[in-house]
Amino acid sequence: MKKTLLVTGSSGLIGSAVVENLYQDFDIVYGIDNNMRASFFGESGDTRWNQNRLERSYSNFQHVELDIRDRKAVMDFMDKAKPHLIVHAAAQPSHDLAASRPFDDFDTNAVGTLNLLEATRTHCPKSVFAHMSTNKVYGDAPNLIDMKELDSRYDYNDTSYMGGIAEDFTIDQSKHSLFGASKVAADIMVQEYGRYFDMYTCCLRGGCLTGPQHSGVELHGFLSYLIKCNLEGKQYNIFGYKGKQVRDNIHSFDVAQFIKFFFENPKSGVVYNLGGGRANSVSILEAFDRIANVSGIPMKYEYVDKNREGDHICYISDLSKIKSDYPQWGITKNLDDIFGEIHNAWQEREALK
Repeated sequence: MKKTLLVTGSSGLIGSAVVENLYQDFDIVYGIDNNMRASFFGESGDTRWNQNRLERSYSNFQHVELDIRDRKAVMDFMDKAKPHLIVHAAAQPSHDLAASRPFDDFDTNAVGTLNLLEATRTHCPKSVFAHMSTNKVYGDAPNLIDMKELDSRYDYNDTSYMGGIAEDFTIDQSKHSLFGASKVAADIMVQEYGRYFDMYTCCLRGGCLTGPQHSGVELHGFLSYLIKCNLEGKQYNIFGYKGKQVRDNIHSFDVAQFIKFFFENPKSGVVYNLGGGRANSVSILEAFDRIANVSGIPMKYEYVDKNREGDHICYISDLSKIKSDYPQWGITKNLDDIFGEIHNAWQEREALK
């Protein structure tokens, strides 16, 4: 039997990185994507360019135009493909957009995930299911941690969190945004299929996932959009927290590498916080300085004195559990690599227009 990989959201940042980094390990790579990002974010969110790039670059890649909300289509496809590894990276990823399109958000994030899980259980129950969850499942509870304000960032004042937020942090009794709530539903369902049906599943609660193939927009894609604004001389809007809000950034390559290790040694119903850790953490103000040093272009920005609903003041992933379970995995791309690669990718994309 041919070894098969299925990636949902294959034209997006993480999906395409999984295709790029795992294609050699499989005979067939199916990529499910219907370019919903263009519907969610308009022309600037369109990912057809990335789909076309994958089709040109990898002979064993097959694009599948399928909506994961379509239960019958998902079930029929899984019956045909019976993939050995399913990487579920398709999602509606924006806090703000979820509030204006709640049914699209929940149907994509929660119902779409359930469709894929049940199709996997029905047609290939021994396969490995890796789900791209989010740190937004913790809601705004991380903001209750005692913090200190420094010159360019906020940081944890409670020393027990200096290594970051671990997987046992509460996901309850907090404001998540509707996006966060739909992702909680998906996250819990992925865990439950692992535990209840003894399937190989994992939830990867990402920090700021980033990399050169991101179609960053204002509502989603922090670093990609920030760097794009810098290169185009466009104003970047800071929403609250004095621009000192902190995110830990992980390159899509390092995400894909972990999924590879998980496939080789899978577990049932596990959860991992998957971010860049403290070493790859950066505030918006610090990111301005970093990209200006790379591009030589000063950052244009305006401050909006209102934070986004449910937004984190400081979020850093504790990587202790994931490194303990998979000691061969680690962060290989630092902030210099990330900023440089995204900067170069936007320049290359602009040159092709």
